Parts: sequence; C-alpha cells; structure tokens
Amino acid sequence: MNRFIRLTTGQALVRFMARQFVERDGRENRFIEGIWAIFGHGNVAGLGQGIVEFSQAEGLRFYRPQNEQAMVHTAAAFAKHRNRLATFACTTSIGPGATNMVTGAAGATVNRIPVLLLPSDYFANRVPDPVLQQLEHPLERDVSASDAFRPVSRFFDRISRPEQLVASLPEAFRVLTDPAETGAVTITLPEDVQAEAHNWPIEFFEKRVWHVRRPVPEPELVREVVNLLKGAQRPLIISGGGTIYSEASEELRQFAEEFGIPVTETQAGKGVLNWNHPMNAGPIGSNGATSANKLAREADLIITLGTRLSDFTTASKSAFQNPTVRFVGINVAPMDANKLGSRPLIADARRALSTLRGELKGAGYSGTQAAYRSEIQHLKEDWDAKVTELRTPQGGSEPLGELAVIGLVNETVGGKATVVCAAGGMPGELLRLWRPEDPKAYHMEYGYSCMGYEIAGGLGVKLAEPGREVVVMVGDGSYLMMNSEIVTAVGEGLKLTIVLVDNHGYQCILGLQRAVGVSDFGNELRYRDRATKQLTGEYIPVDFQKHAESMGANAIFARNAADLKKAINDARNADRVTVIVVPVDPEKRMPGLGTWWDVPVAEVSAEEKTRKTRENYEKATEKQRPVFA
Repeated sequence: MNRFIRLTTGQALVRFMARQFVERDGRENRFIEGIWAIFGHGNVAGLGQGIVEFSQAEGLRFYRPQNEQAMVHTAAAFAKHRNRLATFACTTSIGPGATNMVTGAAGATVNRIPVLLLPSDYFANRVPDPVLQQLEHPLERDVSASDAFRPVSRFFDRISRPEQLVASLPEAFRVLTDPAETGAVTITLPEDVQAEAHNWPIEFFEKRVWHVRRPVPEPELVREVVNLLKGAQRPLIISGGGTIYSEASEELRQFAEEFGIPVTETQAGKGVLNWNHPMNAGPIGSNGATSANKLAREADLIITLGTRLSDFTTASKSAFQNPTVRFVGINVAPMDANKLGSRPLIADARRALSTLRGELKGAGYSGTQAAYRSEIQHLKEDWDAKVTELRTPQGGSEPLGELAVIGLVNETVGGKATVVCAAGGMPGELLRLWRPEDPKAYHMEYGYSCMGYEIAGGLGVKLAEPGREVVVMVGDGSYLMMNSEIVTAVGEGLKLTIVLVDNHGYQCILGLQRAVGVSDFGNELRYRDRATKQLTGEYIPVDFQKHAESMGANAIFARNAADLKKAINDARNADRVTVIVVPVDPEKRMPGLGTWWDVPVAEVSAEEKTRKTRENYEKATEKQRPVFA
C-alpha cells in the first residue's frame, strides 16, 4: 500500500534536498549542506516557510547573505573547494532578486561547478497578474524574468504544479552530481505553487546516495595513446581543474616523474603539483611562464588533462607551433575531450593516468630522453628565478607595486593558505607569481572572470574548510562592486584576510586599452574635469579602511612592505575578518613576456598608433592555428 505525507511544495523541497547524499571512492557525504536565501513576497510564505519549519530539523544550515549574486558565488566557491562533492542551494524572491543570480549562474556553468538555484516566479494560476515584479511579455504569456536562467543553466525547469517536483528533482540532482554535466541547475518556483499542498509519496523522501562516477578509459583508445607517446620526442601535459576535482595529484606526480613529461597548469589547475616540483613547468598560455610556453611551442604531443582549453590556455590558439603536433584529450566531458582535434579519452583523470601508466610500463616505455629532461630543468630554473625577481620589492620605495604585494603576501602566509581572486589583471599575475604547495592553495574564478566574486568566494572556501587560512586578493574596482559579504563574514564569525589593492580603478583594462592602441579613457577612478568635461581629473580618494571598519571588519592600512607583513600577521591574531588596504603604484606593471591574447584592434582609425597596432595584430594572428589535424 502506498503511503503519503501532506506537505507544501516548499516543505517538500527542503525535505528532499536534505536527504540527497553523494558517494565517491567509498566516502559519503550530504550533497546540499545549507540554504542561502534573501526573502521577498515571492518566497517568504512558500519556500521560506518550508525553510523555517524544516531546515534545522533536517540538518540544513540557513545563511542570510547581502546580495543575491554573491550568494551564488559563495555556493560555487564552496563546491569548487569541495571538489564538486557538496554545494549549497540559493533561493530568491521574484523579479530582480531572481535575475541578480543570473551572473552567478553563468559563472558556475562556465566553470562546471554545481549550484542549485531556486528563484521564485509569477503566479501559476495567473489570477492576480501582473503581480509585483512580474515581467509581462506581449506575445508569450508563459515567459518570465526567470527565463533568463535558461542559457546559463545546465538544467532548467519551471514547476507549475506541486507533483512536477517528483520528476524534476531527481533529474536536477542527476545533473548536479554528474562530473560531465554539472553546472548551475535552476528550478524556478511560482509563488502560489510554493505554498500549495500535495500528498507526496513517502518513498520520495527516502535517503538517496548519488554515486559520483569515475569513468574508465576505453582500452582501444588507451593503446592508441600509448603508441602516440612512444613515438613522441617532446610530450607535454596541460593540467586543468578537472585533475584537481578528480583528486589525481598523486597519480599525475607519479606519471610525470616516471616518464619525464612536463606538466603545465591552467588557472583552474594551478597547484595540482607543488610549485617547486621538477616536472612542474609552470602556467601555460597568455598569462603563462616562459618555460611552459617554450615547451608548448615545440611540443609534438600534448595531453590535455581535465581542462576546457580556454583562449587564455591556448594563447588564442597560437601557443602550439610544431607543424606535426598531435593532441590527446582526457576529460569526463566529451565536448572538452574533443577540442583541438584531440584523440578523445573520455575518462576520469585519476583513472586515466593510472591506466595509462600501467599500459606504458607494460609496453616498455621508459619516458623522454635525458636531453629533454635537462631542458625542462633549465627552463624551470630560469623561470623560477624570474618569478623571484618579479615579486621581490625593489628598494624601499613607496608605494609598492602590485607584483611586490603578491610576493609579500605569499611569503608571509606560505604555500598552504588558499589565495582567492577573480577578474582583472591580478589573476594573471597570481598565475605567474603565486607559489602554492597544495592543490587547494590556489582558487581563481577565471572561466567567467567575474568581478565581485572575490570576497564571496573567500567565504565559500572558508565554509568548505574552516581550518584553512584564506587570503582574498581583490582590487579596488572589484571591491567597490561587491563588498557586501564582509557583513556576512562578520555575522557568521568567519575569519579570513582580505588584501585590498588600491590602484585607482580598472588598471588591467587600462593596460589592455593601451595595448590595442586606444588612448587612456574611462577606466580610472577620477573626477570629471570641469574644463574638458572628461573623466581626467584627480583620483577620487576613497577611504577603504573606514569603509571596511563601518561593516564590522578589522581594517589595517599598509603603506610599505614592513606594514604589509605586520598587517598579515596581525590579521592572523584578529578575532574576525580583516581588510588590509594597500595603495600601489598603478604603473608598476607586469612586463611583457612574449605572450599573446586575441583582442581585435580597430581596423580603421585616424590615430597613427592604432593603425600601427592593427598591423602588429594582423601579424600576430598569422600564428593562430584554429584547426589541427
């Protein structure tokens, strides 16, 4: 006999979420660890009531953020640090609260990170239409503002009747827990449906454990890869975030050491090997190391491991110049494994490396030649010396440069603390200069390069691993966009260090502006000049120290190297979140290191420098190889 329980849609949703678990390698844990919510008329009486009545009893912690976009970033950072084996749910009211989450959804989907989004929607019964904050479409009556989630979600559904959850939720969690399909999952909830009751089957709420799969590589393709490696003289590995999510660091270390194959890193993959490991050739691509990029130019076989191969990784497809280069793509996602004309090995990174290692040993493969290994060593030594030079403060001059700030922070907190950053020029500088000693010591959001992620992301990392030291590096531009979650950190008693680099605006884009032949315009934080009516006046002074203090943070101003080191140590002894404000010289920039990124230059211009820049741009595009055999 079927048994039923009568609950509202909101109550049923909370109970179902609380009883979903994941398992990988015999380790089991709850998948949704908590709920972030900003309430409004669209969700306070429905899902909000369910959260109040059921979340604590079901073991789900409730969090109250200050910004809807920020809470999605926090959930994504939490899931990223947990290797996609746990995440949060996020709910908002109808209209602007819902659409505020769209940017965070896009970031999660681009980065292949699971987050569960529960925006509210218009009345399903349509009796009171148009309700407050409802978007009316003149031709499609079933369209709402929440439809904006469709292109940025891996799964989207609108629940217009309570019983639809019985089919929708299992499919949503299948996507969330699948390493090849995961991303933002959006279930939009009409506000009347949230409060409607239904007789739910008891079985619907039984504990379910989702197995997080580790697909094994096909033997026929493994043999092909073995043959390709045996015939290669200059093989190279590009390791991405998927290697870290797979927890394959040890397998990669053994593989690289045994066969003498250098490992290069993407933004998401940095830290997979200790920075000083002899086979770690450094970051690759547009923001890469001279060592990694030289090896990439001449490589005859490239194994891409758990990476989606963004334009920064491939230097806009100009990084690989060997006319005979071949590619092998190891990835759980077929879309990523097939890029660059790769021979795809659809498999979990850890299992693929282990299988390949065994097959190579069985085939008598001893690895690369001594000359190649010696070259790797010399390139790495040169690069490590260059990094030391770039990040070391020059003399006692004030203010510091941004590169020196990175070096000082890294030296003070060490290689085990997690550094968090996102958009602008700083992620590229960190990719080159930060020296992590742990796969979780480097946390960038650079797939979507989303300004405002930084502080919210730091909260997510701290919640994912409370005992880890977390250092957020953020520029004043991103800070001004989204600093609100300092209040959340204060309220939750989360202790982390925020290093705010004050360089008077968007200096990254100002540098790019100059690089593409455009005059300085619209990127710095300046007063409007009364005479010219342009934004060319003096810098606008912002007292970031007082601003942080006003939100309850411990705030310190650091003018020089000694101040900064002391401030970081003081932050460690503080009882709450600390913001360290460091003014820097915006013209102390990363020097050119021979890399390239495809940003089109105006083809027609009255400016001579723009025309010359266009000529150079067209020459650079000749090195692009959009198609590989």
